[in-house]
Amino acid sequence: MVESPVAVHPTRTMKAIVQDRSGSEEVLRLRDVDTPIPADDRVLLRVRAASVNALDWHQVHGGRLVRAIAFLLRQPTIPVRGVDVAGQVEAVGKDVTRLRPGDLVFGTARGSFAEYASAREDRLVPMPRELTFAQAAAIGVAGVTALQGLRDRGQVRPGQRVVIYGAGGGVGTFAVQIARALGAHVTAVTSTRNLDLVRSIGPDEVIDYTQEDFTRRGQRYDVVFDVAANRSFADLRRVLTPNGRVVLAGAAKKSWFGVLSRSLMSLARSRTGLSPWLVTLLAAVTYEDLVVLKELVEAGKLRPVIDREYTLSEVPEAIRYLGSGQARAKVVINVS
Repeated sequence: MVESPVAVHPTRTMKAIVQDRSGSEEVLRLRDVDTPIPADDRVLLRVRAASVNALDWHQVHGGRLVRAIAFLLRQPTIPVRGVDVAGQVEAVGKDVTRLRPGDLVFGTARGSFAEYASAREDRLVPMPRELTFAQAAAIGVAGVTALQGLRDRGQVRPGQRVVIYGAGGGVGTFAVQIARALGAHVTAVTSTRNLDLVRSIGPDEVIDYTQEDFTRRGQRYDVVFDVAANRSFADLRRVLTPNGRVVLAGAAKKSWFGVLSRSLMSLARSRTGLSPWLVTLLAAVTYEDLVVLKELVEAGKLRPVIDREYTLSEVPEAIRYLGSGQARAKVVINVS
């Protein structure tokens, strides 16, 4: 359950995890930086919890390439890391209409590995009473990725057979539950160490990929939701029904060039008609989809699963753990 809110007037400075040069987790530092001043259309959020995504790992390790992409897309580069967030509204800009100081919210805010963060109003929704701040912070990017990948790109309908390949991770644990909520028959593929965790979230069937290759068992599926990103396209195509789809949701912890090459290859194959069954996914967080996820939680159909929790000063270790390939479900940062 949510703790009672305690309003704290923000100070001029705050603690934040900053990356000011290229490298790995080793270059991240906990520093005192200026507390954000919210623009007219933004919210100042007292961060209570955040969570770590593959996106954060890639941003930390991407270095110059990340800055080049941000420049090409005309997006500002922010040295404070973190995106997922849950917390309490401290102040609002004059154009903000849905939120007010004291509201407990979750969603996304760039620079959430900090005591305070500035967020767009349409990237935050009220927290379900059923969740703690840590659980709510786990939803953001992973929850939206699973929802958009299955509902929009996979076009999952009731009665269809769906495989979640890489079901034990952050996106995977949300995907199993969302596919079930969409009415699908769900097969979850994961490793031996994740079997009990994955079974606890209710798939119809669980396959241990260390013991059985799901692409060789003769079963056909309407949608393969690929989070693991380590199988060939030919392997995945083999298990599809005639009108089935493979939705590529994963970006395994490789180099940025490896991630981009896989994404560009899949995009080229689908666009040229060589592989119409191959669907790329670039999720974008929206207010409407955060509301859908909130309603699924309140209906008892979605439950964030947390593997480990860290403090703000331990963010480098949390990102290192995520990148190790050993993380299960979500990794959370408790800020205050």
